[in-house]
Formats: sequence, structure tokens, C-alpha cells
Amino acid sequence: MTTSRPPGLGRESGPRAALGLVRACHPGPTVAVTALVTALAVASGHDAAGCALVAAAVLTGQLSIGWCNDAVDAGRDVAAGRTGKPVADGAVSVRTVWAAAAAALVLCVPLSLASGLAAGTVHLVGVAAAWAYDLWLKATVLSWLPYAVGFGVLPPFVTLGLPGGPWPAWWAVLAAALLGCGAHLANVLPDIPADLATGVRGWPQRLGPARVRALVPVPLLLATGLLVFGPPGPVGAGGWAALAGAGVFAVAGLLAAGRSPRAPFVAAVAVAAVDVLLLLARGTEITAL
Repeated sequence: MTTSRPPGLGRESGPRAALGLVRACHPGPTVAVTALVTALAVASGHDAAGCALVAAAVLTGQLSIGWCNDAVDAGRDVAAGRTGKPVADGAVSVRTVWAAAAAALVLCVPLSLASGLAAGTVHLVGVAAAWAYDLWLKATVLSWLPYAVGFGVLPPFVTLGLPGGPWPAWWAVLAAALLGCGAHLANVLPDIPADLATGVRGWPQRLGPARVRALVPVPLLLATGLLVFGPPGPVGAGGWAALAGAGVFAVAGLLAAGRSPRAPFVAAVAVAAVDVLLLLARGTEITAL
């Protein structure tokens, strides 16, 4: 007689568990967000020490969010038959992942506040919003809100840590929030059928795959428009080129959706890349009120 073993309760080995922890932290988004915010800190005028503190705070926050997500989702991942999930596969236990998430969150608090009380508080609000997504809001119609908050706090986290603690320009905050909404739609799109099968009914799941494919470029294109037209002064050739490129990517993704279901997702990533480059190119301009 055989018995099924609960997810993440298998025997752990040191190297296998360590590799499982790396995989469970969602390394792609963790590295991407950390690199983006660190680059924004460099472009905004932070010195080397300030950039290092920003990077450490964002990295620990993203690690805690990724580990929390995989620990919470372990049971659903098993039910949906998702492969490549280290907790569900038994590579690392739920207890170990929860411990890692808690440790990263504890480290994130002083590292965030090291950039200043206002900057640190803003960043911790974003981390708290992401934890709320993992623990509760993911399966509600408000699933988009933690992404909007989590990305929207990144420009103020960077600028409030500068000498004098300037607030960021409104268009930078709104563009970052829209980038977060687009990231949410693009991230969930491939998993909608499996999510619905396990009872996860967030905003994208309620819309359905077809509507999400059509909607995913919208917040990203709005973010592009804000980053091009929001700053004072005339729009340069680079701005017009970025706007045209983002539009071409979005239209191409929609037109190719019938031949490749992943085309809208790839197009969304391309538009998001344009937005990130625009945000970085603005550099010190994001502190202009």
C-alpha cells in the first residue's frame, strides 16, 4: 500500500534544499526588480553606498515575497500538477521556505530604513502589499492592487533616500503602478486555467484568458505614454521612437495571438522593457515635482 506525502515534507538534503530555495524565490523576477531599482538609484544620483543599500533592501524584500508565495501555493501547485515547483516537488520543505521568507523579511526592515525613515517606510508598504497578495488578495478581484502599490512605491523609495528627500514626479509613480498592473496580467496569463482549477479567482482569472490577452498591453502602453509626455518640455526623437516601438510590439502581439498563445505575453514583456528603459533614461527627472 502506498501513501501520498504532503507537499514539501520529504527528506531534505543540504545541496538539494539550497537549490530548492533558490528556485523557490522566483529568481527571474527577483533579480529583474532588484536590478531595475538599483539602476534607477544610480540614474537618480545615489552614491555607491546608497545604491548598495537600495539593492540590499529590494533584494531581501523580493526574496521574502517569492518564498512566501511558493510556501502558500504549495498545495495548489500539487493539485494543479505544476512541475518545477521545488516545494511541491519535495526539494525543500514548506517549513524551510517559511523560515527563509521570515528571515528575509526581518532583514528587509532595517535595510529599508537605512535609506531614511520616509524612504524605508514607503518600501515596506510595498513589501507588505506583496505579502497581502500572497496570503489573501491573490484570489480576489483586488489582486491587481498589490502589484500597483508594490511597483508604485519604487520611485519614491529611490527619491526619498536622496539628500533632502525629494518626492518623485507624479507621472513616474503612476507609470510604475501601471507597469505593475501590466506585470500582473502578463504573469498570470499562462497559469489562468490551472488557477481556475484550484479555485484561485483573482482579477485576471475572472476576466478569462481571451480578455487578458487583449488587455495586457493597455496599462503598459499607458505607462509608455506617461513616461514620454509626463516630463515637462518637448518630446524628443527618442520618446517618439519609444512610443512607436511599444505600439508596434503591442499590435504585433495581438495579431499573432491566434497563431501563438504566448505572443501577447512576449509582446507585453517587450513593451515593459521599453517602459523600463524610458524610466531609467529619465534619471534625475523623476525627482521634479
